[in-house]
Amino acid sequence: MPTLDPEVEHLLALGRAAGRAPFEALTPEAARIAYAASRDMMQAPCVEVASVRDVLIPAQGAPLCLRVYRPLGSQLDAQLPCLVFLHGGGWVIGNLESHDRLCRRLANAARVCVVAVDYRLAPEHRFPAALEDAATALRWVFDNAVELSLVPDRIGVGGDSAGGNLAAVLALMARDGNAPPLAYQALIYPAVDLTASSNSYQTITSGVPLTAATMQYFIEHYTPDTHDRFDWRASPLKAASLAGTPPALVVTVSNDPLCDEGLAYARRLEDEGVRVTSLHLSDQIHGMLMMGQFLTTSNIVVDYIGATLGAALYSINATN
Repeated sequence: MPTLDPEVEHLLALGRAAGRAPFEALTPEAARIAYAASRDMMQAPCVEVASVRDVLIPAQGAPLCLRVYRPLGSQLDAQLPCLVFLHGGGWVIGNLESHDRLCRRLANAARVCVVAVDYRLAPEHRFPAALEDAATALRWVFDNAVELSLVPDRIGVGGDSAGGNLAAVLALMARDGNAPPLAYQALIYPAVDLTASSNSYQTITSGVPLTAATMQYFIEHYTPDTHDRFDWRASPLKAASLAGTPPALVVTVSNDPLCDEGLAYARRLEDEGVRVTSLHLSDQIHGMLMMGQFLTTSNIVVDYIGATLGAALYSINATN
């Protein structure tokens, strides 16, 4: 395992002392409770934004809840770029509340509107339910840009882990005309190959919150039919081409079973003509953005992501 930041080592030692069970030892319902219970202890303090409101929109099966954040200092009628944000959690855990603090920080750091999506979770709703909800949310944001005081040609997608997976797929769908056009994609330690065949799955097997076994637990709940894992809508690294997708930010960390596939995705984007900003942290762990109470680097990276996203969405060269 690569050398860890001393703050990460301290955090992991606290976790071992607490004897917390890994997610794969829990039912999905218990995993959701455990994940929610860690929020106040792990995450950086909540910051103020100009406004927050929840919106219910029509979607397949049941109304879909979105949370709309406008950054501190912005007027309610100011025309802003937008990030449609998909939360992480292995398609099984996480919700609007789990990523509320991160969305607030990103909105302020980027000076954009952030719209978070409370998509359906597995195993109750398996692939492609989460993706269908993400696409529905993106279409609604695009169709209601005027009412939301957004600039319609400055809409990007982003997310962490499973959310990064959904964002990457939406970027491919947008390129192909199957989703609204996008100006940017921000992929934070994304899951892009559900076949779990990279070397990282062989090396990151213990000692960190997200191991190969934990990812397999999530993957099996989201895509119980193994052939679905070869579908590019589940594994965007399997797409025949990534060319023509919007400019990207790809964040990876070494101590992560998703590291190698994230690095491979960034390389493919670059090789296929997409403008890419890559940030790799060799001493960090998966989920670091949700650990701001303990990790100084977490807050620095959140601000970096926000600044990079804002610069891209405000730039006249934001689109390819």
